[in-house]
Amino acid sequence: MSLETLVEKWLDIDKNERTRAEIELLRREGKTDELLARLGSRILFGTAGLRARMEAGFSRMNDVTVIQASQGLAEYMLEESLSTGSPKVVIGHDHRHNSARFAKLTASIFLLKGFQVIFLGDGVVPTPFVPFAIDRCGAVGGVMVTASHNPAADNGYKVYWGNGCQITSPRDSQIQEQILKNLEPMEAVWDYDRVLETYADSVIYSREEIAKAYHKSLCKHLIKSKITSQFRAVYTPMHGVGLEQVLVAAGNLGCELEIVTQQAQPDPDFSTVKFPNPEEKNALDLAMETANLKGIDLVLANDPDADRFSAAVKVAGKWRQLTGNEIGFLFADYLASELSPEQLSRSYFLNSTVSSQMIKAVAAKNGCNYEDTLTGFKWIGNKAIDLEKSGYEVPFGFEEAIGFMFPPIHDKDGISALTVFLRMYDGWLQKGTNAIEVLQSGFEKYGFFKECNGYYVVPRLDSTEKIFNSTIRSSQKNGSYEFPHTIANYRVVAWRDLTLGFDSTTPDNVPVLPVDSSSQMITVVLEPTFGSGSIRFTARGSGTEPKLKVYIEATANSEAAASALAKDVWSVLRDSWFKPLEYNLKEVV
Repeated sequence: MSLETLVEKWLDIDKNERTRAEIELLRREGKTDELLARLGSRILFGTAGLRARMEAGFSRMNDVTVIQASQGLAEYMLEESLSTGSPKVVIGHDHRHNSARFAKLTASIFLLKGFQVIFLGDGVVPTPFVPFAIDRCGAVGGVMVTASHNPAADNGYKVYWGNGCQITSPRDSQIQEQILKNLEPMEAVWDYDRVLETYADSVIYSREEIAKAYHKSLCKHLIKSKITSQFRAVYTPMHGVGLEQVLVAAGNLGCELEIVTQQAQPDPDFSTVKFPNPEEKNALDLAMETANLKGIDLVLANDPDADRFSAAVKVAGKWRQLTGNEIGFLFADYLASELSPEQLSRSYFLNSTVSSQMIKAVAAKNGCNYEDTLTGFKWIGNKAIDLEKSGYEVPFGFEEAIGFMFPPIHDKDGISALTVFLRMYDGWLQKGTNAIEVLQSGFEKYGFFKECNGYYVVPRLDSTEKIFNSTIRSSQKNGSYEFPHTIANYRVVAWRDLTLGFDSTTPDNVPVLPVDSSSQMITVVLEPTFGSGSIRFTARGSGTEPKLKVYIEATANSEAAASALAKDVWSVLRDSWFKPLEYNLKEVV
C-alpha cells in the first residue's frame, strides 16, 4: 500500500480535527519518513494491551486506535462471555492527557455493542480499582486507560479479563484478530457524550461505591487494627492519582502522612520529575527534601496510577531507597512472622522468575510453599487464582519492579502495599529495629542475596532478537539444543530458554514455565571457577519498551562478596554478550 493511500485511509476514518491536522501537516511538509513511521505499521495488541505515544497514526495512541481496539475487544468478549443478558464491563482512567476522552470512547463502543458499563468516572481512579470492581460486580472484563509510569507523551489501554487478572496469551493475539476484523469506526461513537446520554440506563457511575468497598476490603484483609507507634511519614503520589485513596487508607490505620505538595495533585505533564517512576534514580529527591525539613525518617511513594509502591528509610542520618527485591523480602519476612505455622503450610508466596530468590529461602525456612512465574502480574495473578482454587491461600506475591500483590486483588496494588508497609514499620518501631537491621538479619538467617539489575536501550526492537540469536545462542547446532558450559570464568550450572523451550534441569529438558516464541528470555545459573558462591540471572526483551533487561542476583558467604559477584557478572555479560559498542546499545545500570 502506497504512503499516499495510507494517508487517505487515515483521513477517511479519523474525525478528530487535531489528529487529522497532524497528518495533513506532515503530508504538506513532505515528511515521508515520519508519515511512514506513524501509518506504515499498526499498534499491536499484546498482553499489556496497548501503550504508545499520543499522536496521529495507526501505530500510535489516539481516538482511532482506541476505537478500533474497543470494537475488537467488545466483539471478542461477546464471543467468549458466558453471562446471560447484557454483559458487564468495567472502565476506568487516570489523569493523563486524553485519558478521560479515551475512556468515554471505550465506554461508548461497549454501550453500542450491548454491554452494561460500570464506569469508574467521572473522575480519576487508581488502576487497582478496575480489577477490584471486576471481581465485585461480576464483570466479563475491564479496561483501564493509563500508561502507568511512562513519559507524559504516552498513554495506554490495559485490559483485564473476568477473573480480575490482566490477559495472557493467546487471548492477546485472538483480540488482535478481532480488532483487524473491526477497523471501521462506528459512526455514532464520535459523539460519545450523546451515546452516554442515550444509553444512560446501561451506565453505572460507581466510582464512590467502588472506593468505599475497596477500603472496606482493605480493612478486612490488611488493616484489622490501628497502628500504635506515633510516627509520621512523607508521601508522594508522583503527580498521579494515589493521594485521595492513600489518605483514606492511612486514616483507617491511624497514621499521619505529610504530603509532597509539589507532587500532590494529578499533573499529566509530571512537571517536577524527568521520568514519573519512583523506581528511578532521583525520583524521590523532593520527598526526601520534604522529610528532611520536617524531621521525618520514612518516605513512601506510588507511581502515577498507584499500582506500584516504593519506600525510602533514613537510618543514621542517611537515606536508603529500598529496591523492589528488598521490599519484597521485608513483606515476606513480616508475613512469615504474622501467620501461624498452620497458615504457612497451606499458603504460597509467589514472585516472577526475574525477582529475588530470597523469598524462596524465606518460604522454605518457615514452612511455606513457594512458586515462581513468568514476568508480569498477569502470570502471578493467574497462578494465585489457580492455587486458591486448589485450596491454598496466597497472602503475597511480588515482582522486583516495585509491584506487590495482596488479597483480595489478583494484581499489583500500590495502595495495599503502602498499607502493609506502614503496619510493618510500626512493628519495627515497637521492637526497636528498622528496615536496614531487618534486612541484615535476613541475610544472616536466609543467606546473602545481592542484585545488580539494569538494562540496555536498543536502537530497534529487532536488535534484541539479533543479540539473542547471533551471540547468546551462538552454541546452537542443527537438530539439538546446545548451550555454553562456561561464560568467561564462570561455569554454567543451569540454562533455561523460554523462547525456544529448553531447560537443562528437567528430565526431558522441557521447561515447567510456559514457553513464548514471540519474546526473548533466557535464565542461567552460574558458579565462579575462582571461589564459592552462586549467581542466577535472566536476560529478556521488554514487551513494552525498546529495552533489553538483565536481572542478576548473587549469593555468597557475605554481603560484600555477593555484591561483588553480581557486579562482576554484569561486566562479563556486557563484554561477552551484549557488546554495547558493536550493537549500539545504551547501558543503564
